[in-house]
Amino acid sequence: MKLPISFINQTQALLGEEEYAKLECALQEESLVSIRVNEMKSFSHEETSSVPWCSTGFYLNKRLTFTFDPLFHAGCYYVQEASSMFVEQVVNKYITEPTVALDLCAAPGGKSTHLRSRLPEGSFLIANEVIRNRSQILAENLIKWGHPDVAVTNNDPSDFSSLGAFFDLILTDVPCSGEGMFRKDPGAIEEWSPENVTICYQRQRRIIANIWPCLKPGGILIYSTCTYNLKEDEENIEWIKSELGAESLSVDIPEEWGITGNLASTDAPVYRFLPHKTKGEGFFLAALRKTGEEEVETLRGKSSKKNKREKPLEIPQQAKQWLQHPEDFELERRGDFILSCRKTFVELVNTLRQQLRVVHSGITVGEVKGKDLLPHQSLAMSNELNTDQLSTYELSYEQAISYLRKEAITLDISAPRGYVLLQYKNVPLGFVKNIGNRANNLYPQEWKIRSGYLPEEVRCL
Repeated sequence: MKLPISFINQTQALLGEEEYAKLECALQEESLVSIRVNEMKSFSHEETSSVPWCSTGFYLNKRLTFTFDPLFHAGCYYVQEASSMFVEQVVNKYITEPTVALDLCAAPGGKSTHLRSRLPEGSFLIANEVIRNRSQILAENLIKWGHPDVAVTNNDPSDFSSLGAFFDLILTDVPCSGEGMFRKDPGAIEEWSPENVTICYQRQRRIIANIWPCLKPGGILIYSTCTYNLKEDEENIEWIKSELGAESLSVDIPEEWGITGNLASTDAPVYRFLPHKTKGEGFFLAALRKTGEEEVETLRGKSSKKNKREKPLEIPQQAKQWLQHPEDFELERRGDFILSCRKTFVELVNTLRQQLRVVHSGITVGEVKGKDLLPHQSLAMSNELNTDQLSTYELSYEQAISYLRKEAITLDISAPRGYVLLQYKNVPLGFVKNIGNRANNLYPQEWKIRSGYLPEEVRCL
């Protein structure tokens, strides 16, 4: 690995020659592989060494063939860099009541799925991504994770301003120069330059300034990067404190975790992950609380106006039966799709729809086609899925891979006819319509495994 001279000089000045030499040596080693399991989905797996700062994080002894593991596609676990799992420590300490949370720069969804798992019961998460195609990937990963109390939006940070002080918690994993990813992504080395560092820290300040009015007084901002330099890290934290009005928050950490503190001449508690000291890639995090007690009026959703003569579209009774707790959800028909939202969040979701581009929210239960109601993939992945009201069929590994490739599959003659929920190791994968001589594959085209071959050795969780 050949590092840019400017990066070497900059990081030597930051760490000192001796510490930098250790860092550079660590960067020549192979990156670690870590996953975070989904406690909401029941499956058996062999546990390896734990990520100490994450209750559901594990290091793997070797990389799995994730693409060919059906449990990965079923949302049973997420492949996430271990250092970034430290977000959990802030949430555990400071978020103790039901919360409206925003993950502002969320794709592909590692921190969003983690945040959704750690938020207190009764919380709602909005995960946002400004780039349209990445917002679709974000929606896919959150749908697979299975929690119904989420929405995915595709907006610029400035678009949130109309909401007013709306959020109790905002996570900003801001776009950065990527120095902490050099070991994991050699392409990050080629893209790095001092000029890009300058562009990044200025962009980061614009992002924070745009979203700051949307944080309630007393609310928590989590700021993180995957880079080492002071401009994007400590200097930005001081800027947030002095220019926007924030106080730094600390997290208690055991010394054996090997986390490094503030490297600037300031006293703000920050948390740096350096690969020669911690088991993970380069990462930086700080938590801040918005000061002030003023009451800021928050925009509320208005009831959508409907023509009084217009007859509401009928919702098939079957849709409610497919949910474990239909009494907790409000169902609505938008076009041919039946959507459900927990009743306590209907007003909130209406507000989001009026002000933002909502890619996904709640659970898409099904799609009306003629006289049929087709169960939707979002329902198959949801923790609210009521399997007692559906026919199920257990797949072999080979069948599961064929299904995930969206190939035509043939079920055993004993398989039930009609819409069938396919499972692998008792975990739902999706639906088919079994007509006897074949089963029509209903897996989403955009989610399918595109590789047409199997590796000689398949390593699954």
